[in-house]
Amino acid sequence: MDDKIRLLPDSVANLIAAGEVIQRPASVVKELVENSIDAGATEVQLIVKDAGRTLIQVIDNGCGMSPTDARMAFERHATSKIVKAEDLFTLMTMGFRGEALPTVAAVADVDLRSMPHDENIGTRLIITDNKVESQSPEACVPGTNIMVKNIFNRLPARRKFLKRDAVELSHIVHEFERLALVNPSVAFTLMHNGTVMHKLGKAPLKQRIADLFGKSVGHQLIPVEADTSLIKITGFVGLPEHARRRNALQYFFVNGRNMRHPYFHRAVMQCYDNLISPEAHPVYFLNFEVDPTTIDVNISPTKNEVKFENEQAIWQILTASIRESLGRYNAAPAIDFDQENAPEIPAFDPLNNKGNATIEHDPSFNPFTSPYRSELGGLSGSVINNVAPAAGVRMSTPRDRGANQLSNWDKLYADFQREAEVEPIHTASSALNEVDNAQLELDDSGMPVTLLQLRSRYIVSPSSTGLMIVDQHRAHERVLYEKYLAMVESGTMSTQRLIFPDSVELTMSQSIMLESILDQVSEMGFDLSPLGNNAWAINGQPAVLEGNPKEALLSIVDDFSTTGIDPSQDLYSRVAQSMARASAIRPGQALAQEEMERLLSDLLKLPTPNYTPDGRTVISIIPITEISRLFE
Repeated sequence: MDDKIRLLPDSVANLIAAGEVIQRPASVVKELVENSIDAGATEVQLIVKDAGRTLIQVIDNGCGMSPTDARMAFERHATSKIVKAEDLFTLMTMGFRGEALPTVAAVADVDLRSMPHDENIGTRLIITDNKVESQSPEACVPGTNIMVKNIFNRLPARRKFLKRDAVELSHIVHEFERLALVNPSVAFTLMHNGTVMHKLGKAPLKQRIADLFGKSVGHQLIPVEADTSLIKITGFVGLPEHARRRNALQYFFVNGRNMRHPYFHRAVMQCYDNLISPEAHPVYFLNFEVDPTTIDVNISPTKNEVKFENEQAIWQILTASIRESLGRYNAAPAIDFDQENAPEIPAFDPLNNKGNATIEHDPSFNPFTSPYRSELGGLSGSVINNVAPAAGVRMSTPRDRGANQLSNWDKLYADFQREAEVEPIHTASSALNEVDNAQLELDDSGMPVTLLQLRSRYIVSPSSTGLMIVDQHRAHERVLYEKYLAMVESGTMSTQRLIFPDSVELTMSQSIMLESILDQVSEMGFDLSPLGNNAWAINGQPAVLEGNPKEALLSIVDDFSTTGIDPSQDLYSRVAQSMARASAIRPGQALAQEEMERLLSDLLKLPTPNYTPDGRTVISIIPITEISRLFE
């Protein structure tokens, strides 16, 4: 019987490893720049052509390599970072596996020039088709200059799955931003097709954040510091009023490397409970310094996942330090109103205007369903928000920044009442204002079906087969998607000019993505113009848009940045889907009976009402048999 198990050639093994390490040009950027950092570089230049397809070049002033080291660097599991197994538990370098350069050479051609600082002549190494073509002495500057050319040329299947240049470039820029953030003491330059996109000098972390994402972001941050025997935490978190529904900048670093950590992300989010809306996400840039023996970075080939030995203790330190910073900068209440014998602060009551009414806390209280709403004819916005009690607080008082808005309440309310006497105001309470009215289907007795709203998120209605439950956000998303798409296909989508143009600031990678889909976004009714520094002016919005145009635009850009552009997909459909998701009524919004009827009527008229455009369930029916079984 012939033996079946054999040792794979190195060329095949490198290709297998490349499938895990090198997924796209941005992966090459990550590995090469991290090697430069490990080599002690203080200046790194990244030069890219055709979004990395043609060339990725990294030039640094690091320690350089001897001729022998340059050759050995492309052998599998050859590394200068570790010597013995115990070194894996004291890692302070970005790389250690000895896989990056061999896998790069397996999928692209490599031209390397390198010279140590104490030498007068360097070496040049050329690798083609995963084989060393030549190695010779070369006059060069101290440090390393490596060029990676024609990525995936020998793997047409992998190259075919690369996205458009704009998408791949956005991934490269995002990786560059992550590396620049975690190494603020290193000067970075990024060039694409001869154009300088970033030129960053050495700077403190806050200045580096402002250089990458704009000065406005830098002004929204407050410092976080904690120094214990277990961990040292430094960095910045965003003020609650600057939390974002889209485009949230959230970064964790540990011992000088980027990491993703859902557990610690939840810890940060918990600190913002009752300070931001459920859909918003705070900005944070947090750096952890821990004993390297207490973490494990050897989990995945990308080295972005880190396992901590003392996760629960770090959770407590992290939440305590963030809450302390929020309280110190008056971003969180300084008084705990839930404690016993808490001071009773009178809330401003606009109905009697005495300023000393007491409002008992009701967990079900909603400013949009309370007497305030009915008396004020559906007014919404900052005026109502400032008189609504916060969750978990027995009494509430307006914040200082909203006091000026309430100072003229008498005049505002009197004017409103006077206008109401002249002409009735018909104001609906949700984003369903533009939905065409329609008759709801009648039940067997000929009476309208009674609709109930569960937790301000689900609409419950009896049906012939059981109990129908509808997700209100997804239902409205489906309705708006079909509406927007039908208008684009019929050529009736129009633009409404804004009296006062709005502006939106994007990251560089997002701005690149927006440019690539600008034609489709314009066809959907947006009128945009670049302002420079990755900022865009919103001069007009789709006339039928039921929501904030800035929020809708960020939703579109964020969706495309996350999933990329698939040439096989209809871009207009995807833009319409993003607009509908951003404009649809939010979970937690109370609806009137008429609004629920309109929503279900429009939904059930659609040919495919059961699912959202991306396949999420809209309608679920609990069969009567299942309900009967509950009472057996």
